[in-house]
Amino acid sequence: MAYLLMLIVGLAAGVLSGVVGTGSSMLLMPVLVLCFGPQQAVPIMALGAVMGNVGKVVAWWPHVHWRAVAAYASAAVPGAVLGVHTLLALPPHVVDLALGLFFIGMVPARRALARGSFKPRLRHLALIGGPVGFLTGIVVSTGPLTVPVFTSFGLARGAFLATEAAASVTVYAAKIASFGTFGALPGSIVLQGLIVGAALMAGSFWSKAMVLRLQPATFTVLVDGMMAVSGGTLLWAAAT
Repeated sequence: MAYLLMLIVGLAAGVLSGVVGTGSSMLLMPVLVLCFGPQQAVPIMALGAVMGNVGKVVAWWPHVHWRAVAAYASAAVPGAVLGVHTLLALPPHVVDLALGLFFIGMVPARRALARGSFKPRLRHLALIGGPVGFLTGIVVSTGPLTVPVFTSFGLARGAFLATEAAASVTVYAAKIASFGTFGALPGSIVLQGLIVGAALMAGSFWSKAMVLRLQPATFTVLVDGMMAVSGGTLLWAAAT
């Protein structure tokens, strides 16, 4: 039942992420945490996220802004490695609590970034990538924060989806390598990650036709709603 639930939720998460650029981790993490525990859920989601983001890159390949990807990844990759080191040293209930508080806290943080008039350049993407990569190493996904960063850089629709996904692949690949170094990737976790990733990748391709019809207000409601629900679920898991 757990594997069937992963497939169903993973497919829905892939469609959501393929449309708005983020949200797959927020939808899947409560399910993975409840089924396998927080410290197992993070590497499973990292494996799945790589495949899901590869699906978006392939779907929108001609639109990738590779200079923006390189600038962001230059600091985000080492930040993610440091975040993984921190995650594996924390007790499971602390991870649950951190995940829940972070997701809920990202609702006002994302809105504040979206309202700002700051227009990042390539060097700013590198400066932002370090702390965001570190947070990604601990809390799985910071997509709602990177959405306004890449959109304010001037990317939209397919260009945004492709570039954000390519940058995320580099960060999640660094996370997976770090988990492997610490022996946190046994065969069962790899299998579960591949199942999640296959569902996310399929959802990413199916969602492409919806992107041009998406309204900005719908995007905001989807992202904020997913953060609030996922954060509340994880806080409940930490308290039980």
